[in-house]
Amino acid sequence: MLDRLRRRAPYYAYLAGSTVARSLPAGAASLLARTAADVAVRVLPQRRAMVERHLRRTGASGQARDVFRSYARYWLESFRLPDISPTALDAGLRAQGMEHLAAAQADGKGVIMALPHLGGWDFGGAWFAAQGYKPTVVVEPLEPPELFDWFARFREQLGVTVVPLGPDVATVLLGVLRDGGILGLLSDRDIGGTGVEVEFFGERTTLPSGPATLALRTGAAILPTAVFFDDSAGGHRGVIRPPIDTTRAGSFREDVTRVTQAMAKELEAFIRQAPEQWHLLQPNWPSDRAR
Repeated sequence: MLDRLRRRAPYYAYLAGSTVARSLPAGAASLLARTAADVAVRVLPQRRAMVERHLRRTGASGQARDVFRSYARYWLESFRLPDISPTALDAGLRAQGMEHLAAAQADGKGVIMALPHLGGWDFGGAWFAAQGYKPTVVVEPLEPPELFDWFARFREQLGVTVVPLGPDVATVLLGVLRDGGILGLLSDRDIGGTGVEVEFFGERTTLPSGPATLALRTGAAILPTAVFFDDSAGGHRGVIRPPIDTTRAGSFREDVTRVTQAMAKELEAFIRQAPEQWHLLQPNWPSDRAR
């Protein structure tokens, strides 16, 4: 019984966090999230040290506390998304570069929106769904399974289709693109460790090869995309960049590496605009893992 409770503890924690976030008035919920972030940055020294390493890579002078506060805001906003009216959702994001999305859709070969773990990407997904788009996202498996199921139901309630990361994911995503659909892929962290080697913030590491591989196989456009927290824009600013050049120029492997490197440079540029909003608390370079 005790082992079962321990295994399910993350599920209960997220469920409780969601309940509290949705129950409190906005001001009180924001204060609680900020306080929790300030506590976490003190009691999680290894995470704090990793965030500080990542900030130094970007050349930022900010503190780890700013990243923890931004991450707390991300979770607070995400938990409260089901209660936001379509009108408030629409007013909460100012989009730039929608013409690139329209042009890519007109081509009919599908769209890959490659994002970093930056700002409020869940808000952005809900906003796109409310605009009539039907984005599909990939989510890594979570333990316990009840937690993954909860996240999948949560995002699908917002109009976002969730595909679990697994052996069949490529087949599913190819089908989405061949039907002219939109994929939202977080692309600044190689979760499975099977990506391609690129230079990212001046240091060699691996990033996911999925966006490049899917684009080269289907002709889909890769649009670098980010959703920044920006209170001057109603709360969020979404930016869609022109498509990455996926013209075949060499072997398939060489082209995957070239396109992934181009994607890495685009993600770098986004992150440098707001490094305190980069919610990467995990090792992401070989030197991080060595430590």
